[in-house]
Amino acid sequence: MPPAESENASSPLGQTATAAPATATEAPALPHDGPSRRARDLKGRDLTQGSIPRNLWWLAWPQVVEGVFNVTDQLLDIFWAGLIGTSTIAGVGTAQTFKQLVMSGRMGLDTAMRAQVARAIGAKNFRLANHLALQGFTLSASFSLALAIVGVLLTVPLLRMLGLGQDVIDAGANYLRLQFVAAAAFSFRQMGGAALQAAGNAIIPLKATTLTRATHILLSPFLIFGWLGLPEMGIPGAALADVLAQVLGAVWNFRALFTGQSHLHLSVREYRLDPPVLLRTTKIGLPASVTGMERSIAQLVVLGIVATFGTLAVAAFSLTRRAENLAHLGAQGMGGATGVLVGQNLGAGSPDRARKTVYWAVGYVSMLAAITAALMFVFANPLMRVFTRNPDLVPLAASWLRILVISYLFLGLGQVFMQSFNTAGDTLAPMLITLMCIWGVQQPLAMMLSGESFHLGAFGLSVVVPIVAHLGQFGIAWAMSMSGLVRIALYVPYFFWGPWMKKRVI
Repeated sequence: MPPAESENASSPLGQTATAAPATATEAPALPHDGPSRRARDLKGRDLTQGSIPRNLWWLAWPQVVEGVFNVTDQLLDIFWAGLIGTSTIAGVGTAQTFKQLVMSGRMGLDTAMRAQVARAIGAKNFRLANHLALQGFTLSASFSLALAIVGVLLTVPLLRMLGLGQDVIDAGANYLRLQFVAAAAFSFRQMGGAALQAAGNAIIPLKATTLTRATHILLSPFLIFGWLGLPEMGIPGAALADVLAQVLGAVWNFRALFTGQSHLHLSVREYRLDPPVLLRTTKIGLPASVTGMERSIAQLVVLGIVATFGTLAVAAFSLTRRAENLAHLGAQGMGGATGVLVGQNLGAGSPDRARKTVYWAVGYVSMLAAITAALMFVFANPLMRVFTRNPDLVPLAASWLRILVISYLFLGLGQVFMQSFNTAGDTLAPMLITLMCIWGVQQPLAMMLSGESFHLGAFGLSVVVPIVAHLGQFGIAWAMSMSGLVRIALYVPYFFWGPWMKKRVI
């Protein structure tokens, strides 16, 4: 057996995150002018130096645009569903909530991989970054494929579990089956994009997303309505178009990773299973996965409460959830960029720069959220008319939206704090805060404010939920808004406390 010193030298994990000297595997520093500048910009600039707001915008704007494209699939499918009928809107909206559950379950593993890769890139340890990315892909791919298979097999029981009407189940079942497959393909595109962004290159994931969304947009009507002799599939055609589009995007991102178009240059020949790294990635990613999944599960529980008010209420809820995606657009991109900058600066031993990055991001998303919320409040009715022709549904959905606009003011701040903590390696705090806000505030209030009688039972015991107001279905919207406010009230003091900057991830 070779001595420990030799083993340590040959392993990527043997190169510590604080190692500063350049090695043969590290990219040499490039000058800031002449032909080398193009190569530097292609691979991604050094985000641990220079102007913090400039670095933040440089990394954020492609992710903001990518976020716009990422939500168009759900918005577009809701639009097509609106042309078919109200039950189809409800079915598609419910199916998208299940799809979100699958995606959020594995995104925690991507979060862990981003945290590790960003920390290694910040320390200029590119060999370790490559190794960590490959281990992260192993976990994320295995998890997403397993969830997709289970989802396809249990589609109808999952829909029936919510107490939906048969018309909604019939409208959404085949669409949901294909969306489980699309979620698996989406996971491959996202895991490749997450690695590239963690390495400081947000342009290539943007290009992959642009290709994905363009393919989905162009192909959907042909498969829905049977144009040019293609089979007329109805709304499931939109899901099939999404599957094909996600595959193209995944290929684009992985081609960039394996051809060295960033600080990462992956190689199959260098791949080996590394159980200690897999275990550490799982430990970091599991709380983030729970955070995402508990929010998605909570949405399903809320959907079950909404279903007691009928199909029209489920359709209104579905439309406002898609509107929330619009409110998330800039916040998701800014939050993702903030997390990468935090991770790289902590890896470079610059915690002050990491903290200042969060300050800048909070200022930006606060302004953006105020503008977005104001526009949605004023133009709620016209926005809902884009997605439905039902004269009874438009005013109902608009009322939902105007109440939820309050929570949209806090969504961006929550994204910045959550992704900063997660990419710093502190995934437990966001999980606990989300747990308290959803199950301690949102869900109880949703039942208490709706005016309906709910019984909670376990182990033979049954408790009647007290009624404190009779707001009907709008009580659910008020509960969701209050939960968003409490989440920020918990994030802010934790940010200033600072233990999130001391987590070890590599």
